[in-house]
Amino acid sequence: MATHERLKERCFGPVRFIPGPNRGKYPHCHSLFIEGAGVLIDPAADRKRLEALREQHDVRAVWLSHWHEDHCMHLDLFDDLPLAMHAADAPFLESIEAFLDGYGIEDPAAREAWKPLLTDAFHFRPRRPAMLLHEGQTLALGSVTVDILHTPGHTPGHLGFFFREPEVLFLGDYDLTAFGPWYGDRQSSIAQTEASVRRLQHWPARTWLACHETGIFESAPPALWDDYLDVIRLRRDALLALLESPRSMDDIVDAWIVYKRPREPLAFYRHAEQSLMAKHLAELMAAGVVVREEGRFRRI
Repeated sequence: MATHERLKERCFGPVRFIPGPNRGKYPHCHSLFIEGAGVLIDPAADRKRLEALREQHDVRAVWLSHWHEDHCMHLDLFDDLPLAMHAADAPFLESIEAFLDGYGIEDPAAREAWKPLLTDAFHFRPRRPAMLLHEGQTLALGSVTVDILHTPGHTPGHLGFFFREPEVLFLGDYDLTAFGPWYGDRQSSIAQTEASVRRLQHWPARTWLACHETGIFESAPPALWDDYLDVIRLRRDALLALLESPRSMDDIVDAWIVYKRPREPLAFYRHAEQSLMAKHLAELMAAGVVVREEGRFRRI
């Protein structure tokens, strides 16, 4: 799909793809609606469209692929409906403090800066799921059967969904974008991310749906998956090259290996850059490739 095309709603059997604003780029994402069953997945597409969906269709439940703010931005529109998600991600939605803990945001000033953003821009309200989804479940949703796939790494409770009859696989935030995977949460994992992406790659499907950017893949050649995961290697290699000389964490963040340049809001992106680099540093130190001495990291 050409990147300049405006995404349109499409149906794959009863699975309706609802594109988010700006091609579902953060802070938005694409949503799914399972017609007949009334299940809305990741309610963060256009707010007015979701309001209309609520009015025009019988929305009966909301599912989350995971707990991030760009996937539950409009969850407040459905406060009275049952919520379903994986148990490992559920605690992060119980309060703003728990949410910030999930991202590993420890600086008090940063936490205070995040709170109005979450409540005003992302309409955050504490929620607890009425139903837990887990690996191995097979659920009948009207005219479609869905297999629940636990695909941790991005978050500990990230889920994929396979809709059997139209053979549609929902990838969630393993979105096959050029940016590559995110694994910067406190409980994220590079190794689990790689394993989950490979599992999804080899799951038999005819159509693949993802939460950001292109969103719809009616063919998914191996190179697309390989390029997506290769971003991890490129980040790792760039970090190792940087660490030929000892570097502090501030030095590493200022190199902008992930985001390529400073972005606004700066505090948000510095935290994100540091979180991802910290995962790589932990991995490399565990492998004995990098050491930390007097607050600086260097390659052995």
